[in-house]
Amino acid sequence: MKPAKLGLIHTSATLVPIFQQLCNEHLPGVNVFNIVDDSLIKDVIANGKLLPATARRVVDHVASAEEAGADRILVTCSSIGRAVEAAAALVSVPVLRVDQPMADMAVSKGRRIGVVATLPTTLEPTADLVQRRARIAGKEIVLTSRLCEGAFEALMGGNPALHDQMVAQALRELSAQVDVILLAQASMARVVDTLSEAERTVPILASPPEAVRYLASVINQV
Repeated sequence: MKPAKLGLIHTSATLVPIFQQLCNEHLPGVNVFNIVDDSLIKDVIANGKLLPATARRVVDHVASAEEAGADRILVTCSSIGRAVEAAAALVSVPVLRVDQPMADMAVSKGRRIGVVATLPTTLEPTADLVQRRARIAGKEIVLTSRLCEGAFEALMGGNPALHDQMVAQALRELSAQVDVILLAQASMARVVDTLSEAERTVPILASPPEAVRYLASVINQV
């Protein structure tokens, strides 16, 4: 039997090694390939939202991944999540938006859920997804969103220390208010490791490991 083939669609080349490491760890033997188009996230940020023209390009990339032989497709950017859901209906293989397993995990862990982001274009679709997944699960939740304004600009401007400081402060403050925290962007995950055990008083979930662990669970069942 030929190995499973997983297509990853990224909006930043920096995500490729992150997901490759996770796939090596959790999906040994799975044939993984990458499609990268950073114009997608640049367009979303420039326009402040996901426009139809950008969504169509996401759909095209998903179709290309299917044509390349992918048995499953993972799109690793939360900001284009709605386009991912639209694309999933147009191909014959399963398509996963990166934050869905994380959202499901959060809903299962608590009623008071916090979402932290450094971009409003990521915060809104992630919060919307959590609310929809809670409805599907039949669970009432209280959602608290926190935007770390200026943190993304600090990271892109070559000041990762300031970015990490701002995100860490938001995590500390939110920990006192919620049962579980979701990180809306993969770039924020490294900050969790800088927090002391006393500061990590609630589970803090990042989408890349949750998504890859979910894929491992379903691929290994086949």
